[in-house]
Amino acid sequence: MAENIFARVKRIVSGGVEDVVDSMEKAGGEAVMREAIREVDRALDEARAEMGKAAAVKAQAARQIQMVSGKLDELTAKAKFAVEQNRAELAEAAIARQVDLEAQTPILDSARKDAEGEEERLRACVAALAARKREMEADLAAFVAAKREATTGAVAASIAGDAPDRRVERAQQAFDRGMTGAGGVTGAGAPDHDTAKKLAELETLARRQKISDRLSSLTASVQHA
Repeated sequence: MAENIFARVKRIVSGGVEDVVDSMEKAGGEAVMREAIREVDRALDEARAEMGKAAAVKAQAARQIQMVSGKLDELTAKAKFAVEQNRAELAEAAIARQVDLEAQTPILDSARKDAEGEEERLRACVAALAARKREMEADLAAFVAAKREATTGAVAASIAGDAPDRRVERAQQAFDRGMTGAGGVTGAGAPDHDTAKKLAELETLARRQKISDRLSSLTASVQHA
């Protein structure tokens, strides 16, 4: 999207149609206000679409976590059977696969939580936009009614001192004043090559030890039984 949906929601919700009702009487105010309401509709459509995407990612991550959990249980049974058959090498292979799958679980869970948080934020955006649209439609209805009832002289008096181009500018400013800049967050730098190599070696050693310890524990458990 050309504009971040959350920034758009903040701008739309923070803007005030009621602040421009009087000043826009002779500057095409009704058309501008209707266009503003259409913008809210477009933002609503985008927010709902993004919310659907977040929900899909959350559901997919949950399914993958469930699949991994089932696979881990299956591998546990296979490793135990291999030990019972005195096939330690097969049990080790099953445990090695378990360790790899377990490493994926925190990533999948993090993705699920991120998507869930995004979905909740977007749901709040949809609610805020829907409420803002109702307010804007009420303001527009009041504006149209007042315009219909007002006399030319009363209207002229209410907007005295404002040139047409200035009234349009004020209308735009009213809708834009809620816009705020989004600051970037810089992350930590990547480790140097030597450090990265040592960390990778340490991770490999830890993985091997984890597999060995689990195999030993499973073997002892089977022998004890």
